[in-house]
Amino acid sequence: MRIVVQRVKKAKVIVENEEIGRIDNGFLLLVCLVNGDTEEIVDKAAQKILSMRIFSDQDDKMNLDIQQTNGAILAISQFTLAWDGQKGNRPSFDKAMAPAQAQLLFRFFLDRLREKVPVQTGRFGAHMNVELDNDGPVTFFLEF
Repeated sequence: MRIVVQRVKKAKVIVENEEIGRIDNGFLLLVCLVNGDTEEIVDKAAQKILSMRIFSDQDDKMNLDIQQTNGAILAISQFTLAWDGQKGNRPSFDKAMAPAQAQLLFRFFLDRLREKVPVQTGRFGAHMNVELDNDGPVTFFLEF
C-alpha cells in the first residue's frame, strides 16, 4: 500500500463536471493498493494516518494529529502510484492490485478512517480532477 499524504487547507474532487467531495483543513490522500495488501496492512495504514502529528500546535510545532484539529480527509484512489520508475520510461502498473479487490480494500480503508474523522472520496476508477490548497507544503509518502 502506497499513500501520498498532503496537509491541506482545502481540497475538492470533480467527476464529470460535478463536485463529489470537498474538505477544509485536513488531508488529501492519494491511495494505491498493491498486490499482497491485506486488511491488516490497510488497518495499520489507517491508524498511522489518524495518528500522524503533522499539524501545528500553539507553538507552531508539528505536534497535533488530524483528530485533535477536527480535520477531515479527502481520499482518492490512485493506482498510478504502483509504478516505482526503476525500469523503462513507460509506466507499468503490474504491482497494482486488481480493481475489484482494490475497491473492496479501499472501502475498508475508508471505513476505518470514518470511525474517527469525516471522510470524503472520489469515484473509484473514474477520471477525476482534484484541486487542493496545500498547507506548508507538508507532504509525505508512506509505504506499508
